[in-house]
Amino acid sequence: MKVSRLLIVGSPEPTHVGHHLADAARALDVSVAVCDVRRAYEGGAIRRRLWWYLRGRRPVRLRSFAAEVLRRVRTERPDVVLTTGLAPLDVATLRAIGREGVRRVNFLTDDPWNPVHRAPWFLAGLPHYDQVWSPRQANLHDLRVAGVRRVEYLPFACNPSVHYPEAPADEREWHQYESDVLLAGGADPDRVPYARALIGAGCRVALHGGYWDRYRATRRAARGFLDAAGLRKATGAARVCLGLVRRANRDGHAMRTYEIPAMGGCLLAERTSDHERLFGREGECVMYFSSPREAVDRVKWLLAHPAERDRMAAAGRALIAGGRHTYADRLATILGSL
Repeated sequence: MKVSRLLIVGSPEPTHVGHHLADAARALDVSVAVCDVRRAYEGGAIRRRLWWYLRGRRPVRLRSFAAEVLRRVRTERPDVVLTTGLAPLDVATLRAIGREGVRRVNFLTDDPWNPVHRAPWFLAGLPHYDQVWSPRQANLHDLRVAGVRRVEYLPFACNPSVHYPEAPADEREWHQYESDVLLAGGADPDRVPYARALIGAGCRVALHGGYWDRYRATRRAARGFLDAAGLRKATGAARVCLGLVRRANRDGHAMRTYEIPAMGGCLLAERTSDHERLFGREGECVMYFSSPREAVDRVKWLLAHPAERDRMAAAGRALIAGGRHTYADRLATILGSL
């Protein structure tokens, strides 16, 4: 099947997969439009919280957003609707899109069986996708049991227009972004012991993402959220970038697995089979850790060996930027399978 028109249901923000896939479509000369999923979550804060916690994590505007997507399908006539993550489309809408002769594909960026994400309305829609692609091996069997007709593994990737080396522009920015260890991601409970151990060991730690200010041990290292440019500069100003997976998501790797090396960072990666398959033996492109104590030991070694740090960062960038690890490669795989 030749795909010439693609409709993405995702976030167009530059740090999100929806944006990366739209860039990928343009790189492949595929006409692309994006339905911004943020519209499904618009509404008053109290109502949003009630619907999230009492109605199965249901977006406030799920029905109206899904109707908007269907209208665009009927007017723009895409060959494929590609949704990302727990996309706000219900069963009726997915069925209607199928009746229009449009292929329905999901790139499942989160684990829908993670209790934090579990949404009955989304799980009910899974069998109505023609394909679901997941970046985690742990989801493949679950998806087949849930009735998805075609399930495939597809890792995360990098976006060359977003993930490239960029150092802070001046002394003020260096002061803003410089760190011994950068951790960009939310303060999941299983991540906090790593941050606490590194801070306790005297490392200058920069924690970017949500909820780090809720923990006494990490509050002083919390630096808020980063946009795409800030992420590049923080990566460029960090001596070591910590690559933790989300255990509640049953991850073997994460988006940052590819983004850190692409931006020229020295990656200290959690030891997983995905990471070891991608990066090879320890010391070739990255170093590994399996516990907070081991993470501290590896960081101290890397801080004491700047030449090795730079060598591994260069090798990691060559591997990711020079291999078939872009979102254009991933999208070509999806579209080529239809």
